[in-house]
Amino acid sequence: MTLTKNSFNAKVRATIADIGNSYRIMSPTTTIRISSSSTSQLQRHRQHHQHQPRARTTTNTTTTTILLFILILMCHSSNFHAIETAAADVLTDPKFTSPIANVTASVGRDAFLTCVVQDLGSYKVAWLRVDTQTILTIQNHVITKNQRIGIQNTEEHKTWIMRIKDIKESDKGWYMCQINTDPMKSQVGYLDVVVPPDILDYPTSTDMVVREGSNVTLKCAATGSPEPQIIWRRENGVPIELPNGTAVSQVEGTNLIIPSVKRQHMGAYLCIASNGVPPSVSKRITLIVHFPPMITVQNQLIGAVEGKGVTLECHSEAFPKAINYWTREKGDIVPPGSKFISNMTEIGDYRTSVKLHINPLTASEFGAYRCVAKNSLGDTDGTIKLYKIPSNTVNYVDSYDRHKGKKRIKSSELYHQSKVTSSESEENENPGKRKDLLSISEFDDLYPSSAVSHHSSNNNPHRTSHLLISITVSMCLTLMQQHIFFFVRQQQH
Repeated sequence: MTLTKNSFNAKVRATIADIGNSYRIMSPTTTIRISSSSTSQLQRHRQHHQHQPRARTTTNTTTTTILLFILILMCHSSNFHAIETAAADVLTDPKFTSPIANVTASVGRDAFLTCVVQDLGSYKVAWLRVDTQTILTIQNHVITKNQRIGIQNTEEHKTWIMRIKDIKESDKGWYMCQINTDPMKSQVGYLDVVVPPDILDYPTSTDMVVREGSNVTLKCAATGSPEPQIIWRRENGVPIELPNGTAVSQVEGTNLIIPSVKRQHMGAYLCIASNGVPPSVSKRITLIVHFPPMITVQNQLIGAVEGKGVTLECHSEAFPKAINYWTREKGDIVPPGSKFISNMTEIGDYRTSVKLHINPLTASEFGAYRCVAKNSLGDTDGTIKLYKIPSNTVNYVDSYDRHKGKKRIKSSELYHQSKVTSSESEENENPGKRKDLLSISEFDDLYPSSAVSHHSSNNNPHRTSHLLISITVSMCLTLMQQHIFFFVRQQQH
């Protein structure tokens, strides 16, 4: 059994007491009482010792020898451990060989704090949390009730490693490694806990529905450690237009402000939060802009030959989505069927291409057509005038010299008899870059359809003259439209 200094002293005192029960050691001037059974024997014993001083000296020597013998046996049985321990406490001076390294860990991971001690001897090492003065571990024992704390030592009690499992943000702070010397020795290390970003449901904006022209503010709030940085982008990659008119690919900040919102701002926006701790997170916010319908007619005047087919087209912009249909000039809805085929093609979030195919054309199909769009915020329409081209009109006219060569263009192409398939023609016929020179009423006065419809069935000189005038007017209109066509083309280039 190993003895400490205190237990050793206690054992010595107990042994001496046991000896004193049989042999009481008095002061140097007292005698040793062997037996106290009778007073007469005690007196004779004292007289014997008074008259024989050498016998008293012999008795004292014997008692001392017995005591020393007992002490030697006690020291031998304890292997002198108490003496060695006391000497070690005097000679040992524990010290830290290196400072505690600061540790950074993500939430949910494990963190390790290391304390290296040299010449620890019989002293003990403890870990504490500085801010709360909580004792976490002493030597190999975990004191705290926190089951996420663990302790281990290596290299003959030199390295003491405290492990914190499943790190939480509340574990951030200073930790102390302490040696119970007098005075106490200690050093501290810092545990930094980083948290990936997280976007809050509130006050972050949700999908928004606004009227065109109103002011819009999109908000995004996020938490994390370090504090996250927030940027805004459009999901489709279209630049974001700032209030000063400039367009940028992304905007930094918790708020995205769009004054006087337009239909072009409609779409999905991404709020992206990042702080260098993976993963970054984002939230999708859809901005919906409501506005009444608007109709755009690319060609308001279209000529066609009776018996052939023709396609009328308009573009509708509206949100919520509009109901689109065609009517005649008196308001009668064009009935769908084999002769009239209407189809619609969506272009983006709020644009729709509306087409009406008429085949074959008869005399009753010529006239005005209205492209109508209607939603909950209003309705509008655009008008297209469909007129007849005589079948015996001059087929070809000369065009201007282009690329060092002359190009022949059919006059019927200039009147858009059928669907325009060339992107170049669509670009040249942009209605926003030209104006019609003749109104529909003026054209009706100059070129009434009745003047041509019966020219072949009557040889009346007046009708023949009227026919020639009509053909002349048609040719003049063709040439005028051709010059307008080329003039617009030159302006565009």
